[in-house]
Amino acid sequence: MIIFTAVVNMKESNFKLLNFFKEFFFIPIFTKKIYLKKIVVILMLVISNTSFSQETIQNQRVWFAYTGQFKVSEKWGYHIEGQFRMDNELQQSFQNLFRIGGIYYLSNSKTVTGGYALVNTYSKSFDAYFKENRLWEQFQYSKKWHNEKHIFVNRFRLEQRWVEQLTTVINQVNTSNYQNRFRYLNRNLFHLTNLKSINGEIYAVLQNEVFLNLGDNEINNKLIDQNRFLVGLGFNYNNNVRLELGYLNHYITSSTSYDAMNHTVSVSLFQNLDLQKH
Repeated sequence: MIIFTAVVNMKESNFKLLNFFKEFFFIPIFTKKIYLKKIVVILMLVISNTSFSQETIQNQRVWFAYTGQFKVSEKWGYHIEGQFRMDNELQQSFQNLFRIGGIYYLSNSKTVTGGYALVNTYSKSFDAYFKENRLWEQFQYSKKWHNEKHIFVNRFRLEQRWVEQLTTVINQVNTSNYQNRFRYLNRNLFHLTNLKSINGEIYAVLQNEVFLNLGDNEINNKLIDQNRFLVGLGFNYNNNVRLELGYLNHYITSSTSYDAMNHTVSVSLFQNLDLQKH
């Protein structure tokens, strides 16, 4: 089944309006206590809107992503992920990412995961790719609500990053800079309709992820590293495979150049399989 999503090229002037929408939409979905919900939401929005530069470069991108989580025993599983981030004409790869990890299932709704990621990013200045080696650890909590039709996910992730610094000096070895980073993701899936003939479901996606730099570093000295806001549609087949298509507003800060806002078409495939021998 083909799902069509209208993608709007939002200008920088619309960014505040987008955050206003997020503030009022996110309030009902964090926890049962209304005061805690408001505090968490306001804090996240204040952080995600701090220190954004008025000088912003606008780009168009297309992202393809695959994420697989495979449970192999009652408590253990593994994570495999690949992402390919292209220009809007699919001619230039700006970044690719490969991530692996081990999953420990605390319960059906809570997991702890840790692993390694390799990232290759294109530099226009050098017309070359630089590498990043990354360790990562995360805690994830998910919950079904409204008669178990809707799902929200809270994910907290720490990253230790070694980012290669390219050089034009002949015979000089490229060095790496180190950085610690914290990421918080709030993801919401809203049931729209069932497709009983094929055991499927159509749902809406609304999520936001903010990236915070921790401590002193030479990669980006701003507190806010980036923010990703996504809205789209998804198709869930048999609760094992999800295909999502949406618009991603990707804001990136920089301590050495202009900030960037990437208007991105996001295409994602998720697999969540139980491989246990029953």
